[in-house]
Amino acid sequence: MARRDDPPVPGNSTLSFTSDGNLVLQSTQREVIATPNDTAVSASMLDTGNFVVYNSQQNITWQSFDSPTDTLLEGQYISAGRELLSAASDADNSTGIFRIKMQEDGNLVMYPINTVDAGPYAYWSSGTFGRGDTVTLNLAGDGLLYLMNGTGAYLRNLTDRGLATPNIVYRARIDPDGIFRLYSYNMTEMGNWSTVWSTTYNKCDPKGLCGFNAFCTNFDQVARCQCLPGFDFVQSGNETSGCQRSFTAESCTAINAPASYNISVVSNTVWEDDSYSVVAVQTENECRIECLQDCNCEAAYYQDGACNKQRLPLRYGRRDFESSNAVFVKVGQMTPGDRSDPQRPEGRRKERIRMDILVVSLILIAVALVIIIACGIHLYKNRVWLYKTIPTDCANGMIEDVAPRSFTYDELKKVTGDFREVIGKGAFGIVYRGTMSTGKAIAVKRLERVSTDGEREYHTEMKIIGRTHHRNLVRLLGYSFDASNRLLVYEYMSSGSLADLLFAPDKLLCWGEKMGIVRNIARGLLYLHEECETQIIHCDIKPGNILIDEQRCAKISDFGLSKLLKPDQTNTFTRIRGTRGYQHLKLA
Repeated sequence: MARRDDPPVPGNSTLSFTSDGNLVLQSTQREVIATPNDTAVSASMLDTGNFVVYNSQQNITWQSFDSPTDTLLEGQYISAGRELLSAASDADNSTGIFRIKMQEDGNLVMYPINTVDAGPYAYWSSGTFGRGDTVTLNLAGDGLLYLMNGTGAYLRNLTDRGLATPNIVYRARIDPDGIFRLYSYNMTEMGNWSTVWSTTYNKCDPKGLCGFNAFCTNFDQVARCQCLPGFDFVQSGNETSGCQRSFTAESCTAINAPASYNISVVSNTVWEDDSYSVVAVQTENECRIECLQDCNCEAAYYQDGACNKQRLPLRYGRRDFESSNAVFVKVGQMTPGDRSDPQRPEGRRKERIRMDILVVSLILIAVALVIIIACGIHLYKNRVWLYKTIPTDCANGMIEDVAPRSFTYDELKKVTGDFREVIGKGAFGIVYRGTMSTGKAIAVKRLERVSTDGEREYHTEMKIIGRTHHRNLVRLLGYSFDASNRLLVYEYMSSGSLADLLFAPDKLLCWGEKMGIVRNIARGLLYLHEECETQIIHCDIKPGNILIDEQRCAKISDFGLSKLLKPDQTNTFTRIRGTRGYQHLKLA
């Protein structure tokens, strides 16, 4: 969103693409929105939401994806040093109070706005610090939100990968409440955006949500802000505006100033540690007295035998019932007339009203609980048949290790046309071509022999390929584990194998293409040997196992002959499991 903090333009404003290649907003005065680096001749709004400007060679000279605000769209990325800033509210798109930054140390971190990039201010991070300044935050078309370095290696997947369909779109946004969420939208159903993932489910985790001198309480997944005792909200009705004193503080030069104050206690809260003095005490009462007798002390908290004195404002407060912190706040004394005396008629009447409200509230809560339990039992009895259980034949843990989608045998039989079109054969099975309902082509490998060797290959491919993601490795999309049928679903490589290109006289490669294929194979091997979670030796690199996609990008396939290296086997492996009768020099 361009110039999000500017006021709305008049209704008669126009956005023009001028003959000299500038994008100009024309209202009361001529304002240039974008100036490309080269002479621009055309502009286009892409389906991804990216507004691009082209030069005469149809190269992009400017694009809106380079200037994100609070949202990341499919195909967009955030490079090192860039950040997203939240909106003020869902109805106000001006700059809010939170930010998420892709730091130059490779760590993705969330902070309150107007703070330095330092640990005390962070409230969430990806934990990928020390990975270098080439790390980017990316959003793929299948909803995968991930961090990738300059070599193309996936450092961390923030979300799970799904199957890309033309009917579902994704976007990631740092919301006004300071939480980074991934949303999906089904264009067929025309419903609302659904939350797929978020950095936290505790709405009080973002620091600074409630402003100064206030603390956040998470009640039934709703964040509520409360002022300290003796404080009121700066803006009445706006809980995020922070709080200010509801009394006039006396000067420290006044005689007997400490006698004009009382100490109020706020238990089970956590605040930013910004103490100006720390005094060793034995009890909470001693800490109370220390603050009351120190004119400069406006608040203090007791923790582990230490009394931490602080001046206002207090920041980043939140309720934490697992914390034993007791915060003491210095407030002005109330006069006797300000107190409610239970012995007076007015006091007794207020006490009765409070008691009636409490009794009615307890009765309503009890009735609600009974209704919820009854509804839950009814739903369980009448709809439990809708749920499918995970197959019990998974004691070896494959289902937990594999991220790709699980297909049934009938689904794969349908998409392959009853396994009609054969596109390749290997030592353990035959590869068929299939087409998904979305029109996407896939390759289905059917393991013919369900013997010890065949199942070993299946287990190896599932566990290894399911955990490896690189642009130069053939991606495993899914699998079938149905009785005696074992099938693997891969992305379809339209240009066949490297063997098809090398040994076919009508498909000669130029030197540039050959060098590109060599580099692609080297990158894939580098990832397998050094960069993936578990180091892998392929053991059967040959032209038939190098597949080529439609952009002539080479990808390594067939992990059925792979050997996983444990930490104490990094430099050696015990046996070769390649196809007997043929070995490449790589294995010599």
